Amino acid sequence: MSFNIDWTGEFIAFFALAVCAIVGAVMALNFTKVVHMALSLAFTFVSLAGLYVVLDAEFVAFVQVLLYVGAVTILMIFGIMMTKHQDEGQEAARPLLETLAAIGCLCLLAILIFAIRDADFPDPAGSLPADTTREIGKLLFARMAIPFELVSVLLTVAFIGAVALAKREEEPK
Repeated sequence: MSFNIDWTGEFIAFFALAVCAIVGAVMALNFTKVVHMALSLAFTFVSLAGLYVVLDAEFVAFVQVLLYVGAVTILMIFGIMMTKHQDEGQEAARPLLETLAAIGCLCLLAILIFAIRDADFPDPAGSLPADTTREIGKLLFARMAIPFELVSVLLTVAFIGAVALAKREEEPK
């Protein structure tokens, strides 16, 4: 089997954004400072939003930037700043565990490559509407209005709970 790659601008953009997303995720796992982890996670979220744009999912890209890059990353940074975060030193290196994890990752990569290469993807059943954002808005505010409002109430309660936990005074010893 041979790969016939059509080197278009869309393919190059997709590949570059995919590499950026993977690099950001690996950096988030390998940094030792929590703020650096949060910023590299934001870099990953922005890369994923770019991938959504390349895949013609502009609404999902907008929501990705608005919710994950904007709200979640800022909340993580505020949480880090509000808590008493002390550096506890670096964890001791465990070469056997790291080697086993690397071997597991390479095995998973090989399985995914073979599975995708041999997969038979069906043709799409129908065409997408010209204005997907308008159609999503119609669904959200017509058929899904009650679940949409329940999710907004749930998120508000979760935010208030997070602030209450962060502001809680230490108990006397």
